[in-house]
Amino acid sequence: MKTWLRTGLGVVSLAGAMIAVGAGSGGESQPASMMGFSPQAEQTEAAWEAKFNAIPQPDSIRRFMKVLSAQPHTIGQPYQHYLARYILAQFKSFGLDAHIESYRVLFPTPVERQVEMIAPTRYTLKLKELPVPGDPTSGQAGQTPTYNAYSPDGDVTGELVYVNYGLPRDYAELAKLHISVRGKIVIARYGHAWRGIKPKVAAEHGAIACLIYSDPRDDGYFQGDVFPKGPYRPPEGVQRGDVADEAATWPGDPLTPGWASTPGAKRLTMAEASPVFAKIPTMPISYEDATPLLKALGGPVAPENWRGALGFTYHVGPGPATVHMKLKFDWGQHTVNDVVAVIPGSEWPSQWVLHGNHYDAWVNGADDPVSGTSTVLEDARAFGELLKEGWRPKRTILLFTWDGEEPGLFGSTEWAEQHAAQLERNAVAYINSDSTDTNVLGVEASHTLEKFFNQIARDFNDPVSGKSLYEAMRERELKNAKSAGMRQAIESRADLRFGALGSGSDYSTFLDHLGIASANLGFEGGSPGGVYHSAYDDFYWYTHFGDPTFAYEQTFARVMGVTLMRLADAPVLPFDYTDFADTMALYVEQLKQLRDSTPSAPSFDFTLLDAALARLKQAANDYARAYQSAMQSGSVFQKSLAELAALNQAIYEVDRKMDTAQGLSDGRVGGWYKNQIYAPGVYTGYGVKTLPAIRENMEQGHWDAARQGEQVIAGVFEAMAAQIDLARSRL
Repeated sequence: MKTWLRTGLGVVSLAGAMIAVGAGSGGESQPASMMGFSPQAEQTEAAWEAKFNAIPQPDSIRRFMKVLSAQPHTIGQPYQHYLARYILAQFKSFGLDAHIESYRVLFPTPVERQVEMIAPTRYTLKLKELPVPGDPTSGQAGQTPTYNAYSPDGDVTGELVYVNYGLPRDYAELAKLHISVRGKIVIARYGHAWRGIKPKVAAEHGAIACLIYSDPRDDGYFQGDVFPKGPYRPPEGVQRGDVADEAATWPGDPLTPGWASTPGAKRLTMAEASPVFAKIPTMPISYEDATPLLKALGGPVAPENWRGALGFTYHVGPGPATVHMKLKFDWGQHTVNDVVAVIPGSEWPSQWVLHGNHYDAWVNGADDPVSGTSTVLEDARAFGELLKEGWRPKRTILLFTWDGEEPGLFGSTEWAEQHAAQLERNAVAYINSDSTDTNVLGVEASHTLEKFFNQIARDFNDPVSGKSLYEAMRERELKNAKSAGMRQAIESRADLRFGALGSGSDYSTFLDHLGIASANLGFEGGSPGGVYHSAYDDFYWYTHFGDPTFAYEQTFARVMGVTLMRLADAPVLPFDYTDFADTMALYVEQLKQLRDSTPSAPSFDFTLLDAALARLKQAANDYARAYQSAMQSGSVFQKSLAELAALNQAIYEVDRKMDTAQGLSDGRVGGWYKNQIYAPGVYTGYGVKTLPAIRENMEQGHWDAARQGEQVIAGVFEAMAAQIDLARSRL
């Protein structure tokens, strides 16, 4: 699973290591260039970072990837259990304290899958990916069948209707054509939203089942050569994935929302957990299997922007294509095993810096997730080498390889729910990675960390072009700017804006449920991801099309390692609130534009929110001035360890104030989503909705609820401002 709405980041070389940017900067009157460090502390930090950056090697990362992706390893499979023991042994061999924490979760697996067209002709879908010549693992035994987890069982027959991407706007277009899907089976193409939205919206319109296929226009031959000649999805390629309605309910084990699925834990009944599950039977299919179905459709010709790249005229239906689907699942529980390594802090051990990447895959998963997991192991190896030389982080670093991410963020959610009280007290930040390849390093992050990651980006270079990762990212943003105004905004702002986090990977519980500052990083844009969640995402594909030289993998390991080191070692945590306040102002302006562009919008002047935003901006600016003064005078570095601990706790607890006890209620149930600034959209899934209590209610025409949301978010801004003032007082 991954969620890319990212922007980009990346190593100035000293034999491939990062330059000590603060070395030789003069006396204590000179401010350090690393956020949160005195000049003297910066020189020490830079020396250790240079040693760290000399350790990660492409061949080492490649060896990890080969083992981690050697066999299919979905949750519960034998090789997944082997990998837990393998990763644990690797952590321990590096000299790290490591252990496994296990949970039992509800995970349905297919027992019967049957899809056939019974009219106007008969065609039985293959529902299987075929081996690719030359690829030694694409035909392995034990591959996870092609299916959508958390589809209900079902045996249904109905006429087929083509619904484009299956989003609300597509059903509005069908209504214009006077076509209803009630009592019908819909076929939607992957893309433009998370897959689980497609059966959700179909069910809301009365459909009885949903097929989802990958159209070659989106990630097949229309884009370029297909695998094995090129990186794109071949005709029989299928995207697996879950379709649980997590954005409107909760991620993790469906039976234990808000608490860990440990032995003896209370569990909901299946009926009580039913809001999580898809409402109609759902199956993913290849475009090879989709072709006979779509060709058999009659009815109106599909609108121009609905037409894919298959070589025939697209029709909408309904019928005469008629489909029979029969699905049955084993709704059993399976064990997930998180592997955790701990590097104790030497000065503030109760303050935690966390980094995680999952290791379970839908099949072999070389790109998703092993490209990221391999760099976690390589960073662990590098940290082990530094420990032998006497390095000790000042804060505790925790490294995780999560199990069960693909079907529902199981490992990270259950672990975080079990340790929630400790995390709320101790967690400084959670840094996530998933898949990574080449080109530009993308970053989505809590905007309190935006300035920090801009600095990280400036301190690293692209391994091919030699330009800074900041420069590469900025060039991409300028290239993608859709107007002169957008281009001017990029050019005039000192820091690049980063995308906000929605969901779709293991940061979700930390950010959305616990209010912990989070970030998601990974190189993107080099490979197109045409084999996403298929049997072809394997070592052969990655070494030919992902990152064949592993140069970007090496750079990514360095970026992630240095990120953790700086967060762990900075005497004053490198959080900033001016970029955050500026971004909140942008979000409020977007809400006003949404109001103004909605003809039926009632009077809504945002007076309350504007006042709270002004208070937040003032607090952020006051903190920035106090921070600069403290850095320049050096007075903050004269504080005792206890005083610095209190200051830093006040800093990282600003993000906690984004949460409210009642959680979000904008089309959601259960109150699991606590963060009022960032949330996955109820109708976007992975994609973020910022200030959701206002934005989503406005989008759905719930204006009274939007006004209530304004009161909630204004209160959040006020609470954050008060916490920022507390941090400033401790500077």
